[in-house]
Parts: sequence; structure tokens; C-alpha cells
Amino acid sequence: MRGLYRLLTRWWTAFALAASLAMLGAAHAFERFGGLAPCNLCLKQREVYWGAVAIALTATLWHVISRGSRGTPRIAAFLLAVVFATGAVTATFHMGGELGWWELPAACAGGGPIDPADFESFVLGTGPITDLPLCDEVAWSLLGLSMAGWNALISALLAVFSLLAAKRPKDARAPRP
Repeated sequence: MRGLYRLLTRWWTAFALAASLAMLGAAHAFERFGGLAPCNLCLKQREVYWGAVAIALTATLWHVISRGSRGTPRIAAFLLAVVFATGAVTATFHMGGELGWWELPAACAGGGPIDPADFESFVLGTGPITDLPLCDEVAWSLLGLSMAGWNALISALLAVFSLLAAKRPKDARAPRP
């Protein structure tokens, strides 16, 4: 178990990169193959993962180029903790709106992006009016948690692991002779 902990903390940015890409891949798969159009808050949650990808990719490349002599850059782990915590807060806000705990902003009433062709047909009155996804409706759930709920849980876990990687013991930072 200790060896797994050392591996995770030494290469945390690579694991965070893989986790972020997996979350983005799952979101796009639900959209593409599951037919679940994202609402505004869903898109905001994706932006968080794109930010994590940028940080984790840069830090992982730095780690590889410097030959991993000091392990995962601590500042990158702290930045990832902040990014993932932001994702957890955003997803919790979305989940709370879905559950009716609070009112969501008016920007969430109309949902996600509009295809330019659909917008043109709407303005000209030549095409059907399409329903846009609403942020306060649960489109999919598993074990009582919506996608936003699962995202909140996963983002919170990634934030905790990022903090553990940033606060790792000294022996995890430098290779043993």
C-alpha cells in the first residue's frame, strides 16, 4: 500500500491528467452516444477539467524532462487541488439546483449552446423549435446520484489526492539510492 502511495504522489500529475481526460471522455461519450446534451453548468464543469489537463500536462512534461529527480512539482499539485475543488463546488452547485435545494441562475433556464443552423431557423421561423437542456433537470442518474453528483464526488476525491501529493513526505519526493 505504501508503494502505491509513493507511486501516486510521485506521478500525481500524470494520474490527474489521465483522470481528467477520462472524465472529459466520459462526458463527451454521454453526449455523443447517449444523446444527452449538456446544459450550461455541465459545460462549466468540463472547463474545469480542461484547466486540469493544461496544468497536469505541463507539470508531467516538466517531470519527465527533469527526469523526475524531485517528483511531482508541488505547485502543480496545489494548483490541481484548487482546480478540482472548484470543480467540486461547481458540480455541487449544479446538483443542489437539480435537487431543488436552491434556485439556479437564469442563464441555466435555457441550457447549452445553440447550433447556428437551428438558431437561424428559429429566428426566421422556418424550422422546428428545439428544446434546450435545463440545468435543473436530471438527465441521467446512477445509485441516486446524477452526473453532477458523481462529478462532485470525483472532483472532491481528486482535490484530496492533489493535496496529498502536494504534502507528500520527503521520501516520496526524491528517489532512493
